[in-house]
Amino acid sequence: MSPSFNDDNSLFNFVVKEGNGVKGLVDSGVSSVPDRYIQPPHHRINKQHTTAESLENITIDLSELNGPNHNQVVKAIAHAAETLGFFQVVNHGVPLELLESLKVAAHQFFNQPVEKKAVYLKGVSPSRMVKYGTSFVPEKEKALEWKDYVSMIYSNDIDALKFWPNECKEVALDYLKKSDEMVKKLLQALISNLGVKLDDSRLDEFTGMKMVNMNFYPACPNPELTVGVGCHSDMGTLTVLLQDGIGGLYVKKSEELSPENEEWIEIPPIHGALVINIGDTLQILSNGRYKSAEHRVQTTSIESRVSVPIFNAPLPVSKIGPLAELVTRDGVARYREVVFEEYMNNFFGKSHDGKNSLDFAAI
Repeated sequence: MSPSFNDDNSLFNFVVKEGNGVKGLVDSGVSSVPDRYIQPPHHRINKQHTTAESLENITIDLSELNGPNHNQVVKAIAHAAETLGFFQVVNHGVPLELLESLKVAAHQFFNQPVEKKAVYLKGVSPSRMVKYGTSFVPEKEKALEWKDYVSMIYSNDIDALKFWPNECKEVALDYLKKSDEMVKKLLQALISNLGVKLDDSRLDEFTGMKMVNMNFYPACPNPELTVGVGCHSDMGTLTVLLQDGIGGLYVKKSEELSPENEEWIEIPPIHGALVINIGDTLQILSNGRYKSAEHRVQTTSIESRVSVPIFNAPLPVSKIGPLAELVTRDGVARYREVVFEEYMNNFFGKSHDGKNSLDFAAI
């Protein structure tokens, strides 16, 4: 018999405070989406606003970065960063068996009994580097997101292996380490395309904080009423994302279109590919030339799905602002310099709301 949630408080306590998450809700036998998860119509994914536009032109073979087509590949990466803010990469150097193992490990973590996951809830987790939760900032959201997650911040290998959950720590750490070279190459390509020279230590500063998330989207009885993740852009520099084969990731085609005319493109899952997206930090550093991508995730009634992003962001103490050479060239700074920790606190201080997080650094 499924538990009865007489009011918002009993639902919130069960899902958020006790750590049952959306998975616990589904496992309890709910046959329809509770009111707290029903999004207002303008936040739902309207199929009339989605396009099946081919994305083959933004699938980039990274093995060619080291060959005679280097300049062409850099131009393709930069073009994707300047327009959609999203692209996919193949031949990226991260072993395909590792990617498959990540999906398995994510399912293993979320399929555990709630008491095994709840030890990582905010406020009780043995380490600030690991947090298990649901939705984005449930305390601030009018409608909750249909997603559970575990978030693992990286400081060093020893702490990761000590504090990250046993079910996924080794594979998550391997994923982070094996993707590091690719992230460096992509950032070098994007910065060099701006005509700016930065030494390795400066580039490393822009990706000094790394976090691996495992996201779990349980099958949803009324997917048309909910979202897995609401409209937002990522706060960091570059995000690397592993999708499973189910799909549901949508990117806004243009910031200029009005809400009634906006178009969303689905990023199709490609076996063995990784999705790359530009974050707010890179939009700020590039003085607005590169676009952080507004994106969201749809739920599905077919089966539960997972995704595994790595967020590459500056260290909290780093200052981020438009690169000086670009301000000189453009004749204007479009953003002010901010301490990244302040930007981050603002980002996590409210619910997802498109790209409004960038307003914090706007001039």
